[in-house]
Amino acid sequence: MASSTTASPSLNLAIKNSCVRENSDLFLRGRNLSLKSSFIRSSSLRLNRIGSLRIQSKSRIISANSAQVMEQSSIRAPTIVDVDLGNRSYPIYIGSGLLEQPDLLQRHVHGKRVLVVTNTTVAPLYLDKVVSALTHGNPSISVESVILPDGEKYKNMDTLMKVFDKAIGSRFDRRSTFVALGGGVIGDMCGYAAASFLRGVNFIQIPTTVMAQVDSSVGGKTGINHTLGKNLIGAFYQPQCVLVDTDTLHTLPERELASGFAEVIKYGLIRDAEFFEWQEKHMDSLLARDPSALAYAIKRSCENKAEVVSLDEKEGGVRATLNLGHTFGHAIETGFGYGQWLHGEAVAAGTVMAVDMSYRLGWIDESIVKRTYDILQKAKLPITPPDVMTVEMFISFMAVDKKVADGLLRLILLKGPIGNCVFTGDYDRKALDETLRAFCKS
Repeated sequence: MASSTTASPSLNLAIKNSCVRENSDLFLRGRNLSLKSSFIRSSSLRLNRIGSLRIQSKSRIISANSAQVMEQSSIRAPTIVDVDLGNRSYPIYIGSGLLEQPDLLQRHVHGKRVLVVTNTTVAPLYLDKVVSALTHGNPSISVESVILPDGEKYKNMDTLMKVFDKAIGSRFDRRSTFVALGGGVIGDMCGYAAASFLRGVNFIQIPTTVMAQVDSSVGGKTGINHTLGKNLIGAFYQPQCVLVDTDTLHTLPERELASGFAEVIKYGLIRDAEFFEWQEKHMDSLLARDPSALAYAIKRSCENKAEVVSLDEKEGGVRATLNLGHTFGHAIETGFGYGQWLHGEAVAAGTVMAVDMSYRLGWIDESIVKRTYDILQKAKLPITPPDVMTVEMFISFMAVDKKVADGLLRLILLKGPIGNCVFTGDYDRKALDETLRAFCKS
């Protein structure tokens, strides 16, 4: 089989985004994006930021001769978004049928041993296809798999040990490659296993849910939950590539589909007003799984995530803003029980609470509150926490959130027009108390 052409679409980004300190807090001003695509030119990413910061990540150009192009004319080249992290940079491939293009995966495999980590839901659907892509035309590659139970409640140390048991029992070495095949839970656990096994081995992300494709697979956050808090144990560890085959969304349950849109909506609220307005017009198309709408939403989300990660890989400031609604949401997941609500469902309710608090502080106007409610409801996501959550439960679980510093709970809140946010611990505690009491029965 001839190698496929992978010349990527051209991507020109004109971004206005200023970051200034206000009372030692991080204040993000909104940005405007202008996108142009062409399947002739290769992709480039240019970020122009106020304060003379200029970043340009060089495109990957992969050529094929005319005969190869004709043979592979039925295969569409993926869109490529680069995560610019110097010598740890990597591509995000986005497109339909990418698991039918073996070279995309094989070029990122180190060594001859591959361990695919997946779960009981995804394995019957895509494991054979991934193994075929990894080994097609390359018999020297040996692939083994470990199939974990499915669900957030299994994102713990006991389940993680099953990955280590398989890797150690099969005598995998430092030249091995781990492949995460599944949603955010699998991606987080496989990534953490890769970061820890023999102090670090190569790994690849193949996300199969909207949530993982637009957020958790990008940026190198890996980890597991603890009974006292979500994602408290983990590491920053970047993959070699992220392969987003949008065809995997065909088998995604409706609830999982909607859950992922919570993260898509987040990008619009905190930093991309144009994208938010696009979502307001096209949410019905996204829920209907319109291929072009999904591809655009995934690409735009990945572009936003890639830019932030390139500026702040380990969440020292700017990257924390990607956690809008997550502090409230993680408290819901921990208090209600892991897996009772999907991550995006908890984040949606948490986003409403963060927006409510922002309004009580006088930082946003009422129209933003209404637009947030409207788009989350249109996306079929919850806008209030479960009845079981109490004020005391929120306070207890938020107190161990990763963004607490020196005993001070810092939150991501909106400030100004849509597309602007702050990461701050300098807020009136009365507003937080009023928000919690407004959303909890006790």
